[in-house]
Amino acid sequence: MGITSLVFALCLFINGELVEHRIQDNLSTCLKMKREATRNMDMKNKQFMCGEVEAELETNIDGSKTIKKIVTNK
Repeated sequence: MGITSLVFALCLFINGELVEHRIQDNLSTCLKMKREATRNMDMKNKQFMCGEVEAELETNIDGSKTIKKIVTNK
């Protein structure tokens, strides 16, 4: 089981279903990444959202953290 923590996440929804989420350092970085992704992708049936979430995190082999599962939205 991973560690539960409050983090900022950039989430990608396709047809209303959450398909990917990435930890961001802060809200400003999240919004910047959202703008860049929106400009560079075909946005048909896709939506990016930034938010603070309580997530179960896991540590990668290189020591970085990734979201394993979102527990609750804040």
